[in-house]
Amino acid sequence: MIKQLNEIIALAKKGPVRKMVLVNGIDSHSLEAARLAIELGFIKLVITGPRAEIRQVCQQLNMDFSSFEIIEANNEDDAALTAVKMVNSGKADLIMKGLISTDKYMRALLNKEFGLLPHKGVLSHVSVIENPNYHKLLIVSDVAVIPYPDFSQKVAMANYLIQTAHVLGIDKPKVAVIAATEQVLPSIQACTDAAMLSKMAERGQITGALVDGPMALDVALDRESAEIKKINSSVAGDADCLLFPNIDAGNVFYKMGAKLCRSEQAAVVMGARVPAILSSRGDSTQTKLYSIALAALLSK
Repeated sequence: MIKQLNEIIALAKKGPVRKMVLVNGIDSHSLEAARLAIELGFIKLVITGPRAEIRQVCQQLNMDFSSFEIIEANNEDDAALTAVKMVNSGKADLIMKGLISTDKYMRALLNKEFGLLPHKGVLSHVSVIENPNYHKLLIVSDVAVIPYPDFSQKVAMANYLIQTAHVLGIDKPKVAVIAATEQVLPSIQACTDAAMLSKMAERGQITGALVDGPMALDVALDRESAEIKKINSSVAGDADCLLFPNIDAGNVFYKMGAKLCRSEQAAVVMGARVPAILSSRGDSTQTKLYSIALAALLSK
C-alpha cells in the first residue's frame, strides 16, 4: 500500500510509458512537471499551443525541444480541441491542463462531437492528499468539478474513489461519506444520501470497499472522536477515502489542508475516456508531477 505521494512516482516508473498531451503548455510549472516526468521515464509528451511561446518558455527552463512534440494552436480553444481529438484518435493516453481556463478545458472534454465523456458518463475530480497530520494518504472527492452532486453522481464518485484506492494498493479501502452529523436526519440530504450509499455497499451494489456514513469529518479522521461519540465503525478514525456532500465542503477541506497544513496532493478528473489532469494555475511543479504520475497509474 502506498503511504506517501513520492511512492506514486516510483510506481509509475515501473509501468508502461504513457503519451500525454499538454493543453496550451506555456506555463513554467506545467512544463517543468512534464519535463521531470519525461526524465523519470514514464511519460512521452505532446504540447498543443503557440509554438514560438512554448519554445521561449522551454528555453528559459533549459528544456530540450527534441524531447517532445509541439502541435501549433492559435488560441486556448484550438489547443484544447486539438488535444481532445488526439485522445479520441488513440494518439494520447492522458490529457493535462496547461495555461487555459478550467471552463474552456472542461468544455473541450465535454464537447458533444469530439469530447471524451462516454454516454451517461460522470466526470468527477479525485484528489490524493498527503497531510502531515494524518497517518496515511487521503483520497477525496469532489473538490473541483461537481458543485452539488445528486445521488447517482455520488455513486459514481464513490466508485472512482475506490478505483483510485485500488490502484494505490489499498485492497479494501475505507470510505467515509461525509455529512455534518452521524445521525440519519431526513431534513439533511447529505445524511440520507450517505445512509443509502452505506446500505448499497452492505448489499453488494457498491463493491471493493467498506463504505460508512453519514459521518462527520472528526469521526472519519479521529478515532478518539469516534470513541467519545460511541461510533462503532471500522471506517471511523481510519478512513482512506472521503466523499464530500458538495463542492463547498470539499474545496474548503482541500485548500485548508494545502495552506494551513502544508499538504501535498495529486489530482485527476475521472470518468472521461482517459484520465484528465486538472491542476490549478497556482499548483506547484511537484503537485503537477504527482498528478501526472497518478494519471499514468489510472490510465488503462
